[in-house]
Amino acid sequence: MRIATKFNLVLISILSLALVGAGFFSFKLLQDNAQREVVDHAGMMMETALAIRGYTVSEVRPLLKAQMQHTFLPQSVPAYAATKSFEALRKQPNHQEYSYKEATLNPTNPLNRATDWENDIIRAFRDGAGGKQVLTVRETARGPLLHLARPIKIKKQGCLTCHGRADDAPKSMLALYNSRSNGFGWKLNEIVGAQIVTVPIAVPREAANQAFMNFMLIMVSIFVFMIIALNILLRKIIIKPIIQMAEQANEISMGQMTSPEFNEAGKDELSTLGTSFNRMRRSLQKAIRMLEDKNPRK
Repeated sequence: MRIATKFNLVLISILSLALVGAGFFSFKLLQDNAQREVVDHAGMMMETALAIRGYTVSEVRPLLKAQMQHTFLPQSVPAYAATKSFEALRKQPNHQEYSYKEATLNPTNPLNRATDWENDIIRAFRDGAGGKQVLTVRETARGPLLHLARPIKIKKQGCLTCHGRADDAPKSMLALYNSRSNGFGWKLNEIVGAQIVTVPIAVPREAANQAFMNFMLIMVSIFVFMIIALNILLRKIIIKPIIQMAEQANEISMGQMTSPEFNEAGKDELSTLGTSFNRMRRSLQKAIRMLEDKNPRK
């Protein structure tokens, strides 16, 4: 097996291992970054929802207080304001998969009733297993969706005015929803639902996969360039001088001393080998002359 073949086998093996290692860690890093990006988007949406709720309580509700005595206006409800704001966001083509919902076990508005998978999140909060925040990824027909959820806990006595006993609720609200069973019976410090932000994860994952493919393509191109460049250098610096020495050694073995000596400039191993080869050649020439002098031809 030639030196170049052995060299390439070793080089390709090392570069292949490096490529696999770089691919594994870069893929994991890009996927983690995609996941972090989605979580950041979900967190931003959650904070936006909280800001909308706070604005509704402090700015909108006082302006509607007088009208609320005669007609119940859902615009004064923080959950309604946050939900409607995100419904407007979903009308944009790039945000159709984004959503915000305050899913509850017993809501006043039936549209806010929790689905099966939302019930699981609420039960986790009620059992204490969910902590302050839950992150879940759910596979759907439209692709994977990430859900960021936080518990809805009754912390203020004022919330029970509309959700405690039906007899204590504003008559205008009862007339609007036409029900004395939905949205009542809540208790102070009870977890009644969960704020759930939904963010699509397919787009960041696709971007991460595309970035991974581009990275691997660049790495493969660099490795191919390295192999070609190293082979050119190997042939010029090592293989070519060795071939010349082998040819001269073959000529000398047949008594031909006409080829020029090797260049001894340099301090590398090949220069040392060339110096030794020249010394051997000169010694051989002297020995041949001495033999010729002792045994002159007749």
